[in-house]
Amino acid sequence: MNITFSISDLAREFDLTTRAIRFYEDLGLLEPERTGPGGRNRVYSVRDRTRLKLTLRAKRLGLSLTEAKDIIETYDSPRDTGAQLEKFLRVLDTHRSQIEDQMADLQANLEEIKVHQREARALLSKAGVAPVKRKVKSKGDAHANA
Repeated sequence: MNITFSISDLAREFDLTTRAIRFYEDLGLLEPERTGPGGRNRVYSVRDRTRLKLTLRAKRLGLSLTEAKDIIETYDSPRDTGAQLEKFLRVLDTHRSQIEDQMADLQANLEEIKVHQREARALLSKAGVAPVKRKVKSKGDAHANA
Protein backbone atom coordinates (compact mmCIF):
# COMPACT_ATOMS: atom_id res chain seq x y z
CA MET A 1 0.00 0.00 0.00
CA ASN A 2 1.50 3.33 -1.10
CA ILE A 3 0.94 6.22 1.26
CA THR A 4 0.26 9.47 -0.57
CA PHE A 5 -0.58 13.03 0.39
CA SER A 6 -2.51 15.82 -1.25
CA ILE A 7 -1.13 19.34 -1.38
CA SER A 8 -3.70 20.25 1.30
CA ASP A 9 -2.48 17.41 3.53
CA LEU A 10 1.10 18.69 3.40
CA ALA A 11 0.05 22.32 3.78
CA ARG A 12 -1.92 21.45 6.91
CA GLU A 13 0.79 19.22 8.39
CA PHE A 14 3.62 21.71 7.91
CA ASP A 15 1.54 24.88 8.36
CA LEU A 16 2.34 26.15 4.87
CA THR A 17 0.32 27.62 2.08
CA THR A 18 -0.32 25.51 -1.00
CA ARG A 19 1.43 28.29 -2.91
CA ALA A 20 4.63 27.69 -0.88
CA ILE A 21 4.47 23.98 -1.66
CA ARG A 22 4.03 24.72 -5.38
CA PHE A 23 7.04 27.06 -5.15
CA TYR A 24 9.17 24.24 -3.71
CA GLU A 25 7.91 22.05 -6.53
CA ASP A 26 8.92 24.70 -9.10
CA LEU A 27 12.43 24.65 -7.61
CA GLY A 28 12.60 20.89 -8.06
CA LEU A 29 12.55 20.12 -4.35
CA LEU A 30 9.30 18.15 -4.70
CA GLU A 31 8.21 15.96 -7.59
CA PRO A 32 4.57 14.98 -7.12
CA GLU A 33 2.78 12.64 -9.47
CA ARG A 34 0.11 14.37 -11.56
CA THR A 35 -3.34 12.85 -11.84
CA GLY A 36 -6.80 13.87 -12.97
CA PRO A 37 -7.84 15.88 -16.01
CA GLY A 38 -4.81 17.56 -17.51
CA GLY A 39 -2.64 16.43 -14.59
CA ARG A 40 -4.13 19.13 -12.38
CA ASN A 41 -4.08 17.09 -9.16
CA ARG A 42 -0.81 16.67 -7.33
CA VAL A 43 -0.16 13.44 -5.44
CA TYR A 44 2.81 13.60 -3.10
CA SER A 45 4.74 10.53 -1.99
CA VAL A 46 6.41 9.78 1.34
CA ARG A 47 9.67 10.79 -0.41
CA ASP A 48 8.16 14.22 -1.25
CA ARG A 49 6.98 14.61 2.34
CA THR A 50 10.46 13.82 3.63
CA ARG A 51 12.06 16.23 1.15
CA LEU A 52 9.65 18.97 2.29
CA LYS A 53 10.48 18.26 5.92
CA LEU A 54 14.23 18.45 5.16
CA THR A 55 13.74 21.67 3.17
CA LEU A 56 11.96 23.32 6.08
CA ARG A 57 14.64 22.12 8.50
CA ALA A 58 17.35 23.60 6.25
CA LYS A 59 15.44 26.91 6.13
CA ARG A 60 15.26 26.97 9.94
CA LEU A 61 19.06 26.57 9.97
CA GLY A 62 19.24 29.59 7.67
CA LEU A 63 20.39 27.71 4.59
CA SER A 64 19.32 28.90 1.16
CA LEU A 65 16.91 26.78 -0.84
CA THR A 66 19.74 26.08 -3.28
CA GLU A 67 21.87 24.73 -0.44
CA ALA A 68 18.90 22.74 0.86
CA LYS A 69 18.29 21.22 -2.57
CA ASP A 70 21.96 20.37 -2.96
CA ILE A 71 22.04 18.55 0.38
CA ILE A 72 18.72 16.79 -0.20
CA GLU A 73 19.81 15.58 -3.63
CA THR A 74 22.91 14.10 -2.04
CA TYR A 75 20.61 11.89 0.02
CA ASP A 76 18.83 10.75 -3.14
CA SER A 77 22.10 9.56 -4.66
CA PRO A 78 23.59 6.13 -3.99
CA ARG A 79 24.03 5.59 -0.29
CA ASP A 80 27.49 6.75 0.71
CA THR A 81 26.81 8.14 4.14
CA GLY A 82 30.37 9.39 4.59
CA ALA A 83 30.25 11.56 1.47
CA GLN A 84 26.78 12.82 2.38
CA LEU A 85 27.82 13.80 5.88
CA GLU A 86 31.02 15.45 4.65
CA LYS A 87 29.03 17.56 2.19
CA PHE A 88 26.52 18.46 4.89
CA LEU A 89 29.36 19.48 7.22
CA ARG A 90 30.95 21.66 4.52
CA VAL A 91 27.68 23.50 3.96
CA LEU A 92 27.15 23.91 7.70
CA ASP A 93 30.73 25.12 8.19
CA THR A 94 30.28 27.75 5.50
CA HIS A 95 26.95 28.85 6.90
CA ARG A 96 28.27 28.94 10.47
CA SER A 97 31.18 31.11 9.34
CA GLN A 98 28.78 33.54 7.65
CA ILE A 99 26.62 33.77 10.77
CA GLU A 100 29.65 34.28 13.00
CA ASP A 101 30.79 37.12 10.70
CA GLN A 102 27.32 38.67 10.88
CA MET A 103 27.34 38.36 14.68
CA ALA A 104 30.74 40.07 14.86
CA ASP A 105 29.43 42.90 12.66
CA LEU A 106 26.33 43.27 14.83
CA GLN A 107 28.44 43.28 18.00
CA ALA A 108 30.68 46.01 16.53
CA ASN A 109 27.57 48.05 15.60
CA LEU A 110 26.17 47.60 19.09
CA GLU A 111 29.42 48.78 20.67
CA GLU A 112 29.45 51.83 18.40
CA ILE A 113 25.87 52.66 19.42
CA LYS A 114 26.85 52.42 23.10
CA VAL A 115 29.75 54.83 22.53
CA HIS A 116 27.45 57.36 20.83
CA GLN A 117 24.91 57.00 23.63
CA ARG A 118 27.56 57.69 26.28
CA GLU A 119 28.83 60.71 24.32
CA ALA A 120 25.32 62.11 23.88
CA ARG A 121 24.53 61.63 27.59
CA ALA A 122 27.78 63.32 28.56
CA LEU A 123 26.99 66.30 26.32
CA LEU A 124 23.47 66.55 27.75
CA SER A 125 24.85 66.34 31.27
CA LYS A 126 27.45 69.05 30.51
CA ALA A 127 24.64 71.25 29.21
CA GLY A 128 22.68 70.64 32.42
CA VAL A 129 19.95 68.61 30.73
CA ALA A 130 18.97 65.28 32.28
CA PRO A 131 18.95 62.59 29.58
CA VAL A 132 15.69 60.73 29.09
CA LYS A 133 15.96 57.06 29.96
CA ARG A 134 13.96 54.70 27.80
CA LYS A 135 13.38 51.05 28.44
CA VAL A 136 14.27 48.89 25.46
CA LYS A 137 13.44 45.21 25.24
CA SER A 138 16.10 42.92 23.89
CA LYS A 139 16.66 39.18 23.84
CA GLY A 140 18.16 37.94 27.06
CA ASP A 141 17.65 41.31 28.70
CA ALA A 142 14.07 42.07 29.68
CA HIS A 143 14.63 45.79 30.15
CA ALA A 144 17.81 47.62 29.31
CA ASN A 145 18.33 51.33 29.51
CA ALA A 146 18.93 52.82 26.10
